[in-house]
Amino acid sequence: MREVEDSIDAAWQQLCAEVGTTDERDLAEVVLQDPSEFDWRVVDGALKQLSCPECGQGLGAGALECYRCELANGYRFAARETDRPGVAPGNEHAIRVSSAVARTRDRYTARARCGYELFLPDLLAGWLPTTAEAQRTKALINALDEDELEHLVDRDQLLQKEAL
Repeated sequence: MREVEDSIDAAWQQLCAEVGTTDERDLAEVVLQDPSEFDWRVVDGALKQLSCPECGQGLGAGALECYRCELANGYRFAARETDRPGVAPGNEHAIRVSSAVARTRDRYTARARCGYELFLPDLLAGWLPTTAEAQRTKALINALDEDELEHLVDRDQLLQKEAL
């Protein structure tokens, strides 16, 4: 997760330097007016600069019941995503979704968190599951109870359960 946070912070700092501003809050407001003009890491960086005026959490990270956070959470998915060189097309999208789930865990079910968090390290390394692999993983995760979900640490551990 640190790698994702660092990449978000770097993208945000680069935009601040390009624009030549130290007023990060105002720049964040500008970015969120049209997130489709920016890379998803910049949009996530903008969200990190702001607090929700309704619930007080980081903007986009509050409870599902918070309308403003729900709306802001959608901004990150309106942003651009450009695949990194040397990785399968779609890898960047998978990283964006997985990191959004990992960074705002309370917004997602234990099963969703488990799947996305398990895949994130491999996605960062450039891997992308096939549809069949993703479906198989989902079926394995759906067979776990809540305690097993919280204690699963990597994809290999999950695949070992399949062999039992």
